[in-house]
Amino acid sequence: MGSTSLSSTNSNTTWTAKQHKIFENALAVYYKETPDRWQSIANMMGGTTEEEVKRQYEILIEDIKCIESGKVPVPNYRKIGGSSTVLNNTCN
Repeated sequence: MGSTSLSSTNSNTTWTAKQHKIFENALAVYYKETPDRWQSIANMMGGTTEEEVKRQYEILIEDIKCIESGKVPVPNYRKIGGSSTVLNNTCN
């Protein structure tokens, strides 16, 4: 899935890292008080419906709650050689 558009027929579509970045940037542009916020974000995403954007936001909020409540472990970073840092992902 190299494109930034999503299928409007599948609300369970997995977003790419690029799509997540566009979504995060759109959230920064369109504040909660913005009229038609979800439609504006969907338009910025390109090919995404308002419902898909709202669902992705709900998923993001749940992820944040899990992180803040300690349900998601802090990544285990370790140094290799000089100053390089590598993520040792122990979360399944």
